[in-house]
Order: sequence, then structure tokens, then C-alpha cells
Amino acid sequence: MLEYIVETTNAFLDQMPKSQRKKKGQFFTSSETAVFMANMFDLSSINSVIKVLDPGTGTGILAAALVERLNQENKVKRIELTCYETDIDVLPILKENLKYIAENVKKEFSYTIMEEDYILSQQDTFNETFFAEKNPAKYDLVIGNPPYLRVMRDNPAALAMPAVVHGAPNLYFLFASMSLFNLKQESEMVYIIPRSWTSGAYFTAFRQYLLGEGRLEQIHLFVSRDKVFSEEQVLQETMIIRVKKTVNTPPHVLITSSKSNADFNDITKLDVPYASVVTGSSLYVYLPTSEADIRVLDMINTYRHTFPDEGLRMRTGIVVDFRQWEDLRKEPGEHHLPLFYSQHIREGKVNHNPSGKEYDWIVDSKRGLIQKNQNYVFCKRFTAKEERRRLQCGIYSPKEFEQYSFIATQNKINYVDRVDGEEMDIDTTYGVYALLNSTLFDMYYRILNGSTQVNSTEINSIPVPPMNIIDRIGDRLRDSGDLSTGNCDRIIMEVAYA
Repeated sequence: MLEYIVETTNAFLDQMPKSQRKKKGQFFTSSETAVFMANMFDLSSINSVIKVLDPGTGTGILAAALVERLNQENKVKRIELTCYETDIDVLPILKENLKYIAENVKKEFSYTIMEEDYILSQQDTFNETFFAEKNPAKYDLVIGNPPYLRVMRDNPAALAMPAVVHGAPNLYFLFASMSLFNLKQESEMVYIIPRSWTSGAYFTAFRQYLLGEGRLEQIHLFVSRDKVFSEEQVLQETMIIRVKKTVNTPPHVLITSSKSNADFNDITKLDVPYASVVTGSSLYVYLPTSEADIRVLDMINTYRHTFPDEGLRMRTGIVVDFRQWEDLRKEPGEHHLPLFYSQHIREGKVNHNPSGKEYDWIVDSKRGLIQKNQNYVFCKRFTAKEERRRLQCGIYSPKEFEQYSFIATQNKINYVDRVDGEEMDIDTTYGVYALLNSTLFDMYYRILNGSTQVNSTEINSIPVPPMNIIDRIGDRLRDSGDLSTGNCDRIIMEVAYA
């Protein structure tokens, strides 16, 4: 059955431009991925009659893969499939494919195609309004590849689910939330979605809903981000999750990984304590893929306080240069201040050599664009995917620029200073640098965030040693005169993580 559905899908893809499908956030699942997702479900407690939901069905590849698996289960007698699809280009193919499945499946089989918006058609029931359905349909299994599409906060779909929207909404997490709502208690959903939801403030409400109403059972990661939708040219950090709708937290989460969607026979497996995967009040989801990663999480989580708890905070640089270009200058001069870019961070220190940018200076008249010339730790916000380290930092020394009372930072830099705006002690400055420049913290951040951006909110959530230990680390580092990662590693292990 699946082979036939794949053939009809490929014929559709050949005549439908990628650019048109991308506007809808529409990326079709490969047959290998569909089979893997169908096999992720735990069917040990399955009933004889199975209600299956595939929201945003497309041409029916995921539905076909799951029906094929259920077709092999002796305990299953009847399969009832519900599909949501509104794309007028796709619907004729979906109808043909489901008819083919019905004619070839061995079990009793029925299907329903809901030609209505998956989110809007259920908003009253989800929000428990006066118009909510008294007995809404609930499903034993939900399988989904939702649309990946950012929408505005006033988009009808975002307005329909305010409980899970915070910041910039994306259709994929609206679909995932509604699917969890559609599940029966103690039942499972398997979804392929971007990795972006696992951290960051924008996804806090979604994480609270998903991990409050359900529990992660399995996470599958892809080593190569361009090999998941191999025919679609999608450069997206993507993962597959299996979530159970339950209030009972499992002791472990199974984390598996493969290089691409074509080598599911070569999979690494790791059982990770649930508390090491889902942690903190923000419910960040950490994704270790080795025993070494688990040890990193355990070591960092030795402490409970964060930079803000210790009176420190990482912030994002102030100057958005393309917006403030009228205030920028090419040369130093009277009332001109140095503007620091990420290019000025080199080998653990901060210089102000020519950055290669057009403007390395800014006028001093806009107080909202400048900051005190005092001790900071600068950190690049963006690094290349292939670079060895994600956290690339440098110590900013005000003595190197003592002719200035103020400086400016471009917003592709993050910087650490005190919450109260006063100057960090020199030992604190070196101690913060040692932590961020260490292998331990770089590994920890990579486990948390798969993107190339260093998010200040996430750094501020990382557990750190108390201030007296940070200062001891800084004192040791300063005395050594060696800012290398190897030396930082040695010092923090001896002082804070022995």
C-alpha cells in the first residue's frame, strides 16, 4: 500500500513547484521516515478497534505507513482513520490513495476526510467555550507531519489557541498541541517537527502544555539536518517525538539518532533519565546522544543557581547597525565611540582592530545605544555550523580603551555584566569567561540548543557555581595568564567540579 501512495505522491511532487509548497510550509514525508514513525508506537496495550488521526494528511504517506503496521497486528480487528486536509491540489490524490488502502487492507477499515481547518474547526472545544462539543472525538494513535510555517500573532490559528502561544507562533506547534488534545488518555502521538521548540522563551507556553498534558517517551534525532526531507531541500533541525498523554512520568526517555532518513537501520540508542532531559521551570528539553553528554548534564546540574541568581546576566548587544546607520562613523573622532562587533573577539580577548565592517565607530549622542566602559565578557551570538565551538568568548578590558567613558556593542554580540549595572569585579569577569570558554559549558549548550545562535535567555538559565567559586576560578585563571580552553577546563574542574 505504501509503495503505491509514494508513487502517486512523487508524481504530484514532480508537477508541483517546491516554492509553492514552501509558502504553505508543506514538506512531504519520505517512505523511510514514515515507516520508522509508524514503528515507534508502543502497541503492546492496543485495542481491537483502533481510531487513528492524521492531521494535515497530505497525500497520506504517514497514514498508509501506520495502517500497514496495524495490518500486521493480530489483535487489531478494525481501523478507523480520520484525516484532515484542505489543500485543493492534494485532496484528489489523497482520496484516490485512501480508496486504494481501503481496497487492499486486510482488516476492517473505514476512513473520513475532514476538509476543514484542523485548528479552527476545534477551537471552541479546545478552549472549552460555550460552543464546545460535549463528546469530542478522541483517538488511540495520532501520527503527524504538520506544516512548518511561522504566522503572525493575529493569525486566526494563533488566536484560536492562546494557551500555547507566546511570542512568534508556528503552525507546527499549534498542530502538535491540538493533536495531544485529540488523544485519549494513556495514548500516544508520533510527530516529526523542528527542534526549535526545545528551548527559548517563545516556546515556553507550548512546552508547558505539551509536557504538562503529556510525557516524552522517545526522541529521534538526525545528525544531518539536510537529509530528513532529502527531496525537499529543507535545512531545518528536525526531530521525531513520541509523546504519551499521561500524568505519569517515565523514569527514562529513549533518545535515538541516525545520520539521515535513509539509514534507520544504523541507529544509536540511549536511555536518559527523564529529569536530565526535561529540566527547570522553563521545561527546556536537553538532547544528549552519548554517555559523555549525560555526564556533562549531571556535572552542570550539580548547582542550582544561575547567573541572574548570582547577580549577573547575559544581555544582547544594543546597536542594530542597519537601523542606526545614521549614527555610525567610519573613523574615530570627537564624540565618536568604538563600536564592537563579533569580529573583535579573538583568542579570549577583545580588540578594536578594523573589523572589516564599513563602520567601527558610533556617535556618543544617543545614550540608549551606548554602555559604560567597564569589565565585560563578550560572546559571539552566531557561529558557523561547522565551527568546533558554539560559545566563543572574549574578556573586554576597559583599560585597553581608557580614553572612553562609554562604548557600544553591535547586536550580534552578547555580553555579561552585573544585573545592577555596576562593574563586575575583575576576578568575576575572568571566572565567567572561564566557565563560558570551557569544554563543559560548550557541550552543555550544544546539548540544549542545536542552532548556531547563542541565546542569552538560555545562557542565563544554565546552572553555575556560586559567586565565591566563580571568583576563585577567575583568580586562578588571571594568575595563570593562559586563557586557552584547556586551561579553563583544568581550572574549573579543580575548583568547581572536582
